[in-house]
Amino acid sequence: MSVQSRTRTSRRSFLKQSTLAGLTAVTGRGILHAASSRPLNEHENSQEQAPVKDRAPLMPGAFTSLPLGSIRPTGWLRAQLEIQANGLSGHLDETWPDVGRNSGWLGGTGESWERGPYYLDGLVPLAYLLDDSKLKAKAQRYIEWTLTYQAENGMIGPTSNNDWWPRIVMLKVLTQYQEATGDPRVIPLIDKYFRYQFAELPQRPLRDWGKFRWQDNLLSVVWLYNRTGSGYLLELARLLHDQGHDWEAQYAHFQFTEPVTQQVLNQHKGSGQDEFSLSAHGVNNGQAIKTGAVWSMVSRSPQDRSAVLQMLAELDKHHGLPNGMFSCDEHLAGRSPSQGSECCTVVETMFSLERSLAILGDPALGDRLEKLAFNALPGTLTDDMWAHQYNQEPNQVECSLHNKPWTSDGPESNLFGLEPNFGCCTANFNQGWPKFAGSLFMLTGSEATEGVVAAAYAPCELRTVVNGAKLKVIEETEYPFRGTVRLAVNPAAPTRFPLLLRIPAWAAGTTINVNGKQEQGPDAGTFARVEREWRAGDRVEIVFPMRPRISRWFQDSVAVERGPLVFSYGVGESWVKLRDRGMTADWQVFPATGWNYALRVESSNPEAEINTVEIPFGDVPFGKRSSPVRLKVKARKLDAWRAIDGVADPVPQSPVESSSEEETIELIPYAAAKLRITAFPHCKT
Repeated sequence: MSVQSRTRTSRRSFLKQSTLAGLTAVTGRGILHAASSRPLNEHENSQEQAPVKDRAPLMPGAFTSLPLGSIRPTGWLRAQLEIQANGLSGHLDETWPDVGRNSGWLGGTGESWERGPYYLDGLVPLAYLLDDSKLKAKAQRYIEWTLTYQAENGMIGPTSNNDWWPRIVMLKVLTQYQEATGDPRVIPLIDKYFRYQFAELPQRPLRDWGKFRWQDNLLSVVWLYNRTGSGYLLELARLLHDQGHDWEAQYAHFQFTEPVTQQVLNQHKGSGQDEFSLSAHGVNNGQAIKTGAVWSMVSRSPQDRSAVLQMLAELDKHHGLPNGMFSCDEHLAGRSPSQGSECCTVVETMFSLERSLAILGDPALGDRLEKLAFNALPGTLTDDMWAHQYNQEPNQVECSLHNKPWTSDGPESNLFGLEPNFGCCTANFNQGWPKFAGSLFMLTGSEATEGVVAAAYAPCELRTVVNGAKLKVIEETEYPFRGTVRLAVNPAAPTRFPLLLRIPAWAAGTTINVNGKQEQGPDAGTFARVEREWRAGDRVEIVFPMRPRISRWFQDSVAVERGPLVFSYGVGESWVKLRDRGMTADWQVFPATGWNYALRVESSNPEAEINTVEIPFGDVPFGKRSSPVRLKVKARKLDAWRAIDGVADPVPQSPVESSSEEETIELIPYAAAKLRITAFPHCKT
């Protein structure tokens, strides 16, 4: 049996054993300690509340993340979250038994490992960002069970397993919930759990998934330390670091410079098999990106702080794809755009970037975050968010039952459905949009005078407290489809503070106007700083130049970008239902048109060769029919470039020759094209 097969079998066996053993979660409640059953007060949520800052001796982050609820989505972003709520996210518990009424995280005999916490990790922020009482009630059932049935020793969760990993996710859920509600039961429960973990880890150390994802455990330790200042938490942080996988060492001597195929995994059979497999696992690497940044808060080491960019550089060099992701289907898979990326990896990489941006304050992390949020995230979901893929490909010409090209996944990997290949992404994709929406604004962290940071751009409303004064900022924009962002800054009283505006690296020539007066031209790839005494009614307008540009990829192929959007040729789609799956279905998608084009563009002046067409917004901004921006470009068919078993051959080495007649083809945003070509060969001039 192969390494990956054994890994997958291990996960499935664990879930099966949890189901069988889960009876103790119901009948064994006598051994559980019921936490305070005081009624939950409806606290005012975190709007207009000051965030908790980093406590000494932690190294303060460059920025401070805002409590859940401080930022409310508006415009197209709210519409996107409402689509999610009306889709699989809002109804998953009604149609998928793994998070249904028999869940082990509700005291039942069903799935008792990661899927309940994964689901809540997206459901909680979705519910509170939309202020949706129905979704809040769904989430509250799981939270009440967790808060009520804590064991005497401090352990939380189903008694059918004692794995650290699912508790790591549940801690992320509880911290968000506490920020949104102020529920007084949460901090004592987490403190009791961490005291238990601190005492238990020496004889029951981190293993498997928890060992490779220890940095997420550390995030919650830091969160609690900032609220209690308990010294044991810093010792717990060091214990987690010592027991966790050394990601910085892995990337200092990066060995995964080639695709980690099944054959490569088979070569490592033996005692080190699982370690090797988990080291190359895509989701583990996505979560690991934040490791150095989070640990640097404890270590205060510049080397740790630089680890994030080093990791991204190695992933880009050996596995980078035009959609902002790295390949991982299931393991690191090289640079061919016909390879895939797991949905879980997309949302976990986004979360790593959000946390790392707050700690390090590097604008490049915001650039990468937007690229994933506006391309890879919606690109792996159907427009109505009732189905998702396990793997997506930048050059994806068919979604059907085939075994190619995955390094170690199964034939359902790029179907759109309920739980293609494996169900972790079914529960976990829910965190992508809500956490992005909650990270659009931050506050400056280490400065003596607080300021406001526009970390990423999308329509929203911010309510917070800056230097003791209540502040409301309304952001109106159709970004990333348009280049103008308007901010209405409304402090409750005149207040002086800096406003930091992220200027993407691609945005040379950006202009900033404050109350109609142009500020000094900002440098691309920086945070522009506008400091003044702000008064109610002040207006800031940012105009980003949205020029088409060309980027180079595998085999000197070219991709077309504009702003944070990547553009693809949208192959004609024929959707064929494979099977019904409760309230949703599994779908295959077959090509209804040709796709094998080589572009006629010169990277020296793409703006002159690419025509931009803007149309009014539709109800689904990332939908194929309603996409508000399209690009027209010259191309020729390349007959020698073909697909085998539904998979596009690796993009040919450029430049290529083609005798086909020149055509004008239309490119649409990556996410709008569920069948697509994104990395094109380019023709000789």
